[in-house]
Amino acid sequence: MKYLSEYRDPKHAHGLVDRIREISTQRWTIMEVCGGQTHALLRSGIDEALSECVELIHGPGCPVCVTPASAIHNAIHLSMRPQTLVATFGDMLRVPGNHGSLLDAQAGKGNIKAVYSPMDAVQLARKNPEQEVVFLAVGFETTAPATAIAILQAAQLKVKNFSVLCSHVCVLPAMKLLAASKQNRVQGFLAAGHVCTLTGFEEYAGFVEQFQMPVAVTGFEPTDLLVGILEVVTQLEQQQANLINCYPRAVKRNGNHSARQICEQIFDVTNRRWRGMQVIPNGGLCLKSQWAAYDAELKFSLSDVDQQEIQTECRSGEVLTGTIKPSECSAFGNQCTPQTPLGAPMVSTEGACAAYYRYRNNNSD
Repeated sequence: MKYLSEYRDPKHAHGLVDRIREISTQRWTIMEVCGGQTHALLRSGIDEALSECVELIHGPGCPVCVTPASAIHNAIHLSMRPQTLVATFGDMLRVPGNHGSLLDAQAGKGNIKAVYSPMDAVQLARKNPEQEVVFLAVGFETTAPATAIAILQAAQLKVKNFSVLCSHVCVLPAMKLLAASKQNRVQGFLAAGHVCTLTGFEEYAGFVEQFQMPVAVTGFEPTDLLVGILEVVTQLEQQQANLINCYPRAVKRNGNHSARQICEQIFDVTNRRWRGMQVIPNGGLCLKSQWAAYDAELKFSLSDVDQQEIQTECRSGEVLTGTIKPSECSAFGNQCTPQTPLGAPMVSTEGACAAYYRYRNNNSD
C-alpha cells in the first residue's frame, strides 16, 4: 500500500482526510476498540472532519470501564477484612460498583491503596508481612504480563501474603460478540495497536474471514488513525475484507514472544463478564491451577459473585457497546461529570464519556 508511507508525515494528515472523502460513495460505519484511540480521534477532530463519509463508533476499549461490578464487590469485601490491604491502579478507585466505589470504601473502613504497578503490591506485602496484600488486576492483554511477573516475583521471593484478584480481559472475543450481534451496525474495525503489540495481529485473520469485515491495526497518532480509516474505507468501497497492519513500527505478526510466553505460563483463558455486556466466552484470563496460592478468589474462598449492574440513569452499557454516543445520554454533562461520575466511562482517562466531556462538551473546562 503506497499511501502507508506516503502519508506517514503529519503534514499529510489533511491529504489523508481528503483522500477518504474522495473515495467514499456512502457513509461507512467503523468502530475503534481502544479508548486511547477514541481520545485521539476526538482530540484531533478526525471524527468531525470525516463526519459526512465515516461514522466512528466507540467500542468497549477501556479496560477500567469494562471491569464488572462483581470485581469491585469482591475488592471492597476483601478490603474490609482484618489485616488485609487491597492495592490497585488509581483509575480503579472511583469506578462505581453496585454499592459504591473503592474510594467510598476507602473513606469508610476499607484498607485500599493506589499503586503504579503490581510489583509495588509485592513490595507492600514484603514490607508488611502481618498483612495480606491483594492486587486487583485489571486491563487488557497489555497489562497482564506485569501481573504475571509480579506473581513470579512473589514466588521467587517466597512472599506468601500476596495474591491477585484477577479481572484481566481479552479484546478479540469482545469484538466477535459485537460483530455477531443482531444489532451490529459496524462495517469495519480499527484494532487496538497496543494490544496487538503483545498478541500480534495474526489472530485477527480468523475474525476477518468469519465476519467478512476489514480490520486495520492502528496506532494512536492522528496519521496512524487516518491511515487505518483510509484502509478500511478503501476495502469497503471495493467490497473486500482483509487484515492489514497499519502500525508496523510497533506491531509484528506474532507479537511479543517473551510477554506472550510469560502470560501463558501464568494464565489460562476463561469466560468473563464485561461491564455493560454479557459473559463473554474466552473473554478473560484467570490464574492456572499451579498458581492457586496466589489466586485471591481461592485463597479467601470468595463466592462466585456474578452481579448484574444495577440499572440507573447511567447508560454506560450502551456507550461501551457503541449503541449510543456519550452525548446521547441525558445524564451526560449534567448529573454525570468527571467530578460526579455515574458510570465507569466518565471515570477512566480512556473512557468515551470522559473524552466527549473533555473535547465535545461546551461546558467543560
